[in-house]
Amino acid sequence: MTRFALATGLRRANVTGMTWDSLDTARRIAWIWPDEAKAGKPIAVPLNTDALAVLKERSGINECYVFTYRKKTIFHTTTKAWALACKRAGIEPGFTFHDLRHTWASWHVMGGTPLEVLRQLGGWADMTMVLRYAHLSPGYVAGYAENVALTISPTPSKEVSECNQGEIVNLG
Repeated sequence: MTRFALATGLRRANVTGMTWDSLDTARRIAWIWPDEAKAGKPIAVPLNTDALAVLKERSGINECYVFTYRKKTIFHTTTKAWALACKRAGIEPGFTFHDLRHTWASWHVMGGTPLEVLRQLGGWADMTMVLRYAHLSPGYVAGYAENVALTISPTPSKEVSECNQGEIVNLG
């Protein structure tokens, strides 16, 4: 489920409740129907190679639901198994299944996905939610610091005995 959520950006309820009849693997689409969508509108979710690989692994386990545990539907993801998996992965306590959606959105932006495309992929009505979800790592943002560079040579520094003389000082 975690791998599928990271591949699609789907919400917990959409992943845990996903049924085989909502998938069109030939067209590489998962359908979230209006009664399953937060905004009440259908969402066609493109399935990338990672998502399709997960579905292939899950094929034949249950006739109706894609994700089950001991042949039963999964409702809750905040479990001991989740906490142990997070701990093994070195993820701080408090990380939730919903945080996978934030991670997915951030990975998309860092991968170059335009924000308008991300809005459509995530099923958000406006850009406000896109910006709320797409958090960038400091390392990624730091990579853009060099996008601005001095195009003129610095002027020689003026020696000033006191800073409060009202003179403009070139700090180099």
